[in-house]
Amino acid sequence: MAGKQDAISGARTPEELETLFEDSLLLRDYQVLTALFESGATLVMGREQPVRGGEAIARTALATCNGIGAYVADPRRVLLARNCALVITEQGINVMHRGDDGVWRYAIVVHAVEESN
Repeated sequence: MAGKQDAISGARTPEELETLFEDSLLLRDYQVLTALFESGATLVMGREQPVRGGEAIARTALATCNGIGAYVADPRRVLLARNCALVITEQGINVMHRGDDGVWRYAIVVHAVEESN
């Protein structure tokens, strides 16, 4: 598990961002979770309406028990193009951007939510 200091300094790789995301959800750390997203980031969970902005995404993610709250960092494929990354996981697809500060943040998170019968 990454430490709080790691989260404060930011992710240096897309894989590290995935780990910080999982850890911040597990620890229910709103402050760290908010910092993992670009200001105009978008979260899509299943068929729900998109949620925009780091603060709204953090609130939604932490309020969801069965969906993104159970997120597991398991990047299956990471495709890089300069300062952009496409990360394919078992649970969805994430688009990340590396800022001028060298820190990776989420721009788009598409999280597949399993439908219960």
